[in-house]
Amino acid sequence: MKQWPSPRRRATYNPGWFTRTVFNPTVAWLTRAGFSVWGSRELRVRGRTSGEWRTTPVNLLGHDGERYLVAPRGHTQWVKNLRVAGEGELRVGHHTEAFRAEEVADDDKVEILRAYLKRWKLEVGVLLRRRERDVARRRAPPDRP
Repeated sequence: MKQWPSPRRRATYNPGWFTRTVFNPTVAWLTRAGFSVWGSRELRVRGRTSGEWRTTPVNLLGHDGERYLVAPRGHTQWVKNLRVAGEGELRVGHHTEAFRAEEVADDDKVEILRAYLKRWKLEVGVLLRRRERDVARRRAPPDRP
């Protein structure tokens, strides 16, 4: 029996205990109650296998007249679900806005990530620095004796 090589795994950075059990639930509750915390929204997207609605708090970035969803934690479940579904909903309180998603080309991501970091540096700065460090490690030439 042949074993096929597994696809290259993309990095995902899981939230710490405080973020997972205190911060995200608090922001999600405030957003559902109608209070947007620095652009927070509740993202609703259908699960890629179950088809059931999945929700998570996200920060909606307005930049150069466009709006972007950025995944500072990498290729998370909501990113995978949104890629498959291609559409979702953003909610604040009782206001729900349906949208269609288009993935941004790699060349255009740097400017958007800089704008996102400038806006939410305290919240996600550590994650983005970890991602940059990991990318730098992959690009570093091997040590020579």
